[in-house]
Amino acid sequence: MGAGFNKWWLLPVGILISCATISLNILVFGPSFLTESPAEPVPLATGVAPANTGTEGGGCSGALSGDYACHEERYEVLVRESGVEAAFVELKGEYRENEFIESNCHQMTHVIGRAAADIYRDVPSTYARGDSYCWSGYYHGAMEGIVARIGPEKVIAEAGGICADLGGEERYSFSHYNCAHGLGHGFMSLEANDLFDSLVDCDALPDAWEADACYGGVFMENVAAGREDPLRPSTVYLDPDRPMYPCTDVAFRHKEQCYAMQTSYALRVRGNDFVRVFDLCAGVEDAFRPTCYQSLGRDASGRSDNDPARIEAACMIGAGYEARSNCVIGAARTFVSYYSDDTEAKSLCMSVEPKLRPACLTATEEYYATL
Repeated sequence: MGAGFNKWWLLPVGILISCATISLNILVFGPSFLTESPAEPVPLATGVAPANTGTEGGGCSGALSGDYACHEERYEVLVRESGVEAAFVELKGEYRENEFIESNCHQMTHVIGRAAADIYRDVPSTYARGDSYCWSGYYHGAMEGIVARIGPEKVIAEAGGICADLGGEERYSFSHYNCAHGLGHGFMSLEANDLFDSLVDCDALPDAWEADACYGGVFMENVAAGREDPLRPSTVYLDPDRPMYPCTDVAFRHKEQCYAMQTSYALRVRGNDFVRVFDLCAGVEDAFRPTCYQSLGRDASGRSDNDPARIEAACMIGAGYEARSNCVIGAARTFVSYYSDDTEAKSLCMSVEPKLRPACLTATEEYYATL
């Protein structure tokens, strides 16, 4: 099968992802999945000063510098007392100065999003104050907060309308995607990381496009929960002896979004060995092999600091055109999401061996057009 194209393949993972290294190392993803962080710091918002939080790190210094709960509370207080924008100014200012914040940037944006949802209560008001810094974690956290506020008794009945009004945003826009994807994160939180129950919740969405985006949030959260991290709820839906589980066991309609995330976990439990994970992708169902290879391309991008030569070297590990072309396509789409432009992605396409270029360029143009 040749290179496939699903225009809603992954949120810029953003992530989706990209969150990310989504490895995951992810949505490109940095040192770990939780990072999902840009390679360069984002400038502070014009005219906005960091909130006065007292000592360096807002009091979370010294013995507390690596204390997640301390930083979580600090950002919650910042949102309540100074607003969402001030919290992001603080986060962006700390990103390059504080290793703990850098490695937990995506999760800190989850915290800011949840706190904002607590204040503003609905999707349009909360999203209007959002920021996509560190792979759109704000929107994921916001949906966690909104789903929790609605509660398990009502959320399924109301789920179809949660993303209906995004304050003038077009349906199937990037904001709409983040909302539906965020529902998956929210359902996982509500269901205590029960993956199959969360997928059933996504299935209740009447819009098939929203449901598919929701599945991606569920699988992203599952892979993140698989890290040995005491700060996250654990998951029983990962198996180091079967790195492609649960993708092997979920329903056909859920598999695409699962394979779009799962290589990050597979790399982690296979010693970051691309040879072994290319072999794993070669063994998945025919319909989802391209997605699996594209997921490896995203991981290659995240683990190489977006260096085209290193990406090509990783993708050329694949055996044959299908593996290599889809790997390059995955990396190119990550570039589009990362840079919000197709220039760097096209440059990547032109840097790889000639027979891979046409598929890479076509996929880049189509993916960029959807954004």
